[in-house]
Amino acid sequence: MPAMHMLTVPAPAKLNLFLHVTGRRADGYHTLESLFVVLDHGDTIELSVRGDGVIDRRTDHSGIAPDQDLAVRAARALQRASATALGVDIVLRKRIPPGGGLGGGSSDAASVLLGLNRLWQLDWPRPRLMALGLELGADVPFFVFGRSALARGIGEELVAVSVPLRWYAVVVPPVEVATATIFAAPELTRDTPSAKMDVFSEGYGRNDLQPVAVARFPAIAEALAGLHERSTQARMTGSGSCVYAPFATEAEAHAAFEARPPGMRGFVARSLAAHPLVGFA
Repeated sequence: MPAMHMLTVPAPAKLNLFLHVTGRRADGYHTLESLFVVLDHGDTIELSVRGDGVIDRRTDHSGIAPDQDLAVRAARALQRASATALGVDIVLRKRIPPGGGLGGGSSDAASVLLGLNRLWQLDWPRPRLMALGLELGADVPFFVFGRSALARGIGEELVAVSVPLRWYAVVVPPVEVATATIFAAPELTRDTPSAKMDVFSEGYGRNDLQPVAVARFPAIAEALAGLHERSTQARMTGSGSCVYAPFATEAEAHAAFEARPPGMRGFVARSLAAHPLVGFA
């Protein structure tokens, strides 16, 4: 197959339909149980091959230096691990808000891994990319995995599950939540029993991180209260700050979104059965 020189790839947002903290390991990492889905809303990344081995981010993002950018770190990690002489220019167009629990940085990293796997003609299998992704962040393997999934462990133990497609109203409170702060909270529930099955009713479970985030950020509580007026299944995703509610139709989701508290941003999106780049590994 002729070599490509440029590729534009999506990096979709994710939702945690539930998130249970089941324990804490000796190394400090928390063990989780969570149901992940991807949305048809997210960032866009342009990758252009360079022959000089340089990896360069061509867009600036306030507050995120290139060395801390997961997209750049993913490219560098894959370059080192594959020993390729090629480089890449990265143009990142952000739509996923930072500190929102939608997996923006992790999704960017996964899409860079998948995109460069094709652009650099590496032909790495999915498990190898997932293992490299885990070194970058606990959510990265899910995005490389590419299917709605039940995640266990620290997020690396993934089982594909079938989840009904839904429309989601997603509200973005005007706060950024540091994941480490929520996990460090002394009142966090850390002993939710593990589920004994891999099939879940709609609305199953809860987000164990939600009470901690709500207590610290009143804006999250306000956003949740607004969505609860339209759906009893409204909850927070990840460690926050974004909240969402599922609906059977696009019209219902838009009606709930339009009723959001004043000054809050967000979007309406549909869940996807598979990641758009699932065929890239």
